[in-house]
Amino acid sequence: MAHYKLVLLIFFILFFAERNSAQDFLPPKTDSLITLGLDAIINQNYDEAKQYFLGLEKYDKIDPLGKIYLAVTSISRSFDLGEEYNWDYISKLLGEAIDIAEKNYEKDPMSVMKVYTLALAEGYNAYIKGLNNNWFSAISNGYEAIGNFEKCLMIDSTFYDAYTAIGTFKYWKSKKVSFLPMVSDERNLGIKYLELATTKSRHSNYLAVNSLLWVYIDTKEYSKTIELANKILSKYPRSRLFKWGLARAYESIDFKKSIEVYNEILNDYNSIKGLNGYHQIVLMHLIAQLEYRDGNKPKALELCNIILNKKNLSEYVKDELDNRLERVKQLRESIIESTK
Repeated sequence: MAHYKLVLLIFFILFFAERNSAQDFLPPKTDSLITLGLDAIINQNYDEAKQYFLGLEKYDKIDPLGKIYLAVTSISRSFDLGEEYNWDYISKLLGEAIDIAEKNYEKDPMSVMKVYTLALAEGYNAYIKGLNNNWFSAISNGYEAIGNFEKCLMIDSTFYDAYTAIGTFKYWKSKKVSFLPMVSDERNLGIKYLELATTKSRHSNYLAVNSLLWVYIDTKEYSKTIELANKILSKYPRSRLFKWGLARAYESIDFKKSIEVYNEILNDYNSIKGLNGYHQIVLMHLIAQLEYRDGNKPKALELCNIILNKKNLSEYVKDELDNRLERVKQLRESIIESTK
């Protein structure tokens, strides 16, 4: 599942990194356009979001936030729909955003918003470098971004979206490399930062909630995951993003409930015309595994056959899901062997 890819940790550090206290530092119209645009993204209305951010770009040409969030919209759409990323478009937007953000920062290095916008631009740049397997640049840019998020807190300790980014980074960095000498384990601190951010966010706590969902799953705190996911889904019931986390939490405690939520997501994707089948394959494989574990081998076999009989998959989908398709074949063989 794409959510487990290390490169996407950078994305979740930044995904929907809308402000809580940041509204106090932004012109009202800028704040409103960003809030409306991000709400549109969380509800998967990407064309609507793009219009808000085009309006923001036109409204304030000396602020890079419009370009940053146009890139976010493109990234979010491709991530959600399983499409190829529009690298040229995204890279152009982020390159221009970094240039503007650096110039603004040089003029006022103690402005929390100028530091923050630079951190956002650097962070998304790190993300696209990671997706292109340019790991050295991705890590370098990622650390630069976190350094600037930390600088935000040095300037203003109540800038809670910075706590979200730093908390996410501290947890996953500690998870991956705390075994190394001289690297302290800051997972508990990371969780505290994330929990603080979820309670202090005023306009949007998307990032903190999504990050915390996957941290709770990693720590096997499934009841907390389910409670948090249901809380945010009561506000955004159509959000596929949060349903992924909810379904994953149920995998470990209630197969049938997990299957139910995964089927909700699958049915949602099936209702969208023109998709390439990427997420449908992922979801059917996840459901097939759960059906098999729950003893429903005929249903699991049916799903495997549907996946393996799919025709006209694009080269992109076949390349991206090559390993998964092999695992579907293995599951099918295991089911057939077990019924002999």
